[in-house]
Amino acid sequence: MEREASAIALQGRALTKVYRMGTVEVRALRGVDVDLHEGELVVLLGPSGSGKSTLLNILGGLDAPTSGSVLFRGSELSMDSERALNLYRRNHVGFVFQFYNLIPSLTARENVALVTEIARHPMPPAEALSMVGLGDRMDHFPAQLSGGEQQRVAIARAIAKRPDLLLCDEPTGALDSKTGILVLDAILKINRSLGTTTALITHNAVIAEIANRVLYFGDGRIVETRLNAVQRRPAELQW
Repeated sequence: MEREASAIALQGRALTKVYRMGTVEVRALRGVDVDLHEGELVVLLGPSGSGKSTLLNILGGLDAPTSGSVLFRGSELSMDSERALNLYRRNHVGFVFQFYNLIPSLTARENVALVTEIARHPMPPAEALSMVGLGDRMDHFPAQLSGGEQQRVAIARAIAKRPDLLLCDEPTGALDSKTGILVLDAILKINRSLGTTTALITHNAVIAEIANRVLYFGDGRIVETRLNAVQRRPAELQW
C-alpha cells in the first residue's frame, strides 16, 4: 500500500548538539524541530557552521544528539545502541557526501556491489548505475571517470540498497556547474522514480529551486521554511 504524500518519514524533536573542546562549548544545534515527509526533496540551505551537516548526521544515525530525539516512521531511534544505529543506517539510509569515497582498485560496478552484498533487497549494480546515466561506464575504474561520474557512482552506491532516505551533504560542492547539473539530475530522478525521501545540503541558494521545501539555517537553528510552488529542473538553474 502506498503511503500518503503527507506522511512523515523522519522527525527530529528538540535536537541539540554541543561539542566540548577543553573549557569551550560549541553549540552546533539549538533545539531544532524538523519533519521530512515521505517522498519529498528538501534542501537545507545556510552558511558553513550553521548546523546543517550536524543535523543531517544525527538524522542519518552517524552522530547522536546531546539532547532530543529522532523518530523514523514513528519509532524512536535508540541513540545509545550502536547495533540499532547500524541496522538503521544499513537498512534505511543512503549517504552521498562531497567527496566520493570510492575504492580506486574497484570498478564502478564493484564499488556499488559492496553495498548490495549487505543489503536486504538490493537492486543489481548495473541497474543502479544505469539510473544515474552510467550504463556504459560500469567497468571503468574511478581514475578513468570524471569527478561528476565518480559522484554519480557514489549516488548509485547509495541508492542500490533501495534506501527509504537519501541524505546528501554538498554533493555538488567539488564540481563545476555543468557537472553539478548532471549530479542534481541523478538525485532528482531517484527522488521521483523511487519515491526516496531526500535531504540535500548546500550553501548555493540557486540549488534550492529544485526542492519541494527549503529549510534555512542560521546559528544552529532553522530560521525559515519555504515551500516551492514550482520545482525547477537542474538544467534551468542559473549558476
